[in-house]
Amino acid sequence: MPSHVIDSLFFKDLYGSEAMRAIFDDLALLQKWLDYEAALARAEASIGLIPQSAAESITRAARAEYMDTDAIKRGVDKTVHPLVAVIWGLSQRCEGDAGRYVHWGATTQDVMDTAIILQLKDAYPLFEDALDRLCDSLAALARKHRDTPMAGRTHGQQALPITFGYKVAVWLAEIRRHRVRLEQIKPRVLIGEFGGAVGTLASVAEHGIAINQRLMEELGLGVPEIAWHTARDHIAEFALTLTMITATLGKIAHEVIDLQKIEFGEVEEPFEMGKVGSSTMPQKRNPMFCEAILTLTRLTRAHAVTAVDAMFHEHERDWSSFQMEWAYLPELCIMTHGALLLTTRVVSGLIVYPENMRRNLDISGGTLLAERVMLELGAHIGRQDAHDVIYEAAMHAFEARQPFAEVLKADSRVSAYLSAETIDSLLDPTQYTGLAAEYVDRVLAVKYDIRSEEK
Repeated sequence: MPSHVIDSLFFKDLYGSEAMRAIFDDLALLQKWLDYEAALARAEASIGLIPQSAAESITRAARAEYMDTDAIKRGVDKTVHPLVAVIWGLSQRCEGDAGRYVHWGATTQDVMDTAIILQLKDAYPLFEDALDRLCDSLAALARKHRDTPMAGRTHGQQALPITFGYKVAVWLAEIRRHRVRLEQIKPRVLIGEFGGAVGTLASVAEHGIAINQRLMEELGLGVPEIAWHTARDHIAEFALTLTMITATLGKIAHEVIDLQKIEFGEVEEPFEMGKVGSSTMPQKRNPMFCEAILTLTRLTRAHAVTAVDAMFHEHERDWSSFQMEWAYLPELCIMTHGALLLTTRVVSGLIVYPENMRRNLDISGGTLLAERVMLELGAHIGRQDAHDVIYEAAMHAFEARQPFAEVLKADSRVSAYLSAETIDSLLDPTQYTGLAAEYVDRVLAVKYDIRSEEK
């Protein structure tokens, strides 16, 4: 029975996806180990280091479904070593004496490091597709609400009018940058490992470079310039990129939660009859998807620290550090993918209430447009003097609970230069959204081509 939320019978689909879990399950990992051993044998046979027949036999035997996983588990328990039982099992399944050539010249960390990278290689298309789908959903939402006015907020308080499309376009631009980052680091991340005991390939020295080249060609990975047993910067870079992605997803989810509060009522995550917010309060329409995204954001954020900590290695190999990756990378990938899918679900089905956005533009009694009035008055008396006048008027309107327009019209320092009609016009929030709509167009007009970003 599963004992972790990413595998839970009840919760797993809130914390990840079946497709990503399948990449990191035990049998998939075992197959990656076997794929490495088979590819190594073929690479060595191609230069005559081992017999071609041995490589063919090893390749035929290197299937996870042929392996005795119970025996492997017993071997791990007995030897306290993660791979020797696999090597023994594979060797025994080979015909004739082919088994003697299994794992020739390699060390365990070569196999396990490369298996992790092969898993990340399989995970890449899932991340790319999920990010692209999220970008599509964000673009559609930004386009639809290009001109929908709402209050922009700074320091948690209303500041100036914006459009909802502008807010979404900011999210879209950020997610696109993450998509580009993920692509840009791919050549650095997807490199295999073949270094032997201390990275020098002493056991196959004269053939080492050729074997390494052919091995990575077999596996579809980049060739490292030198062994990276104790150099984990590229894995940390990948992990930090994922945690940046989930940080953005958490920011989006948190914004939806805030704007969904009854007092705001500006947006609402997708809802359909049957979705229950509370076991005791039947009226609740809670942002459960967004709260799950925030949970995933916080959980994955912790892995940024782990990823950096796992860069600390001693001498030429240090298992106390690289074993950390076996634990955090699967969880990070699964949870990040889960957060991406949930965020796309929220964005694509987001319920927007333009009438409430318009209502909230007026709740400050007009002070939302204080900057506009200040600049108009400043054209007559100077900006700083105008700031002082409008500051006093705004504070008076707030304290006295008076409409800002009334206070301005009653102030001779203002009315001497601005007519009542001008003041009313200046306090129309729909006419002071700046370049919000144009920025939406600007973001949507970007020809989003990963390949062009790499050039």
